Amino acid sequence: VQLVESGGGLVQPGGSLRLSCAASGFTFSSYAMSWYRQAPGKERELVAIIRSTGGSTYYADSVKGRFTISRDNAKNTVYLQMNSLKPEDTAVYYCKAVRTYDSANYYWGQGTQVTVSS
Repeated sequence: VQLVESGGGLVQPGGSLRLSCAASGFTFSSYAMSWYRQAPGKERELVAIIRSTGGSTYYADSVKGRFTISRDNAKNTVYLQMNSLKPEDTAVYYCKAVRTYDSANYYWGQGTQVTVSS
């Protein structure tokens, strides 16, 4: 099983980034996918969730209206489009896969660094 995040980097405030998480080794379409982030000295927090079919999403208040989660089940990939980035969005971003109706069955990616700074 692998979850491989990519797309992180350094961006100026107000800029955009698109993160990707490529999955392999499990039935991607049977898993809800989510993005979490962890800033230095802080606990990991949920950013966004998308259900297995892609029909339902949830966003943390701090990113609502700026971030969009999406998935392509044909490509086994989940995305996080991040717009209007702020310095407080700086963190390591992780994707997580949770099997539908079986929350004890989950996988984490290794994370990708996002730094928002001028």
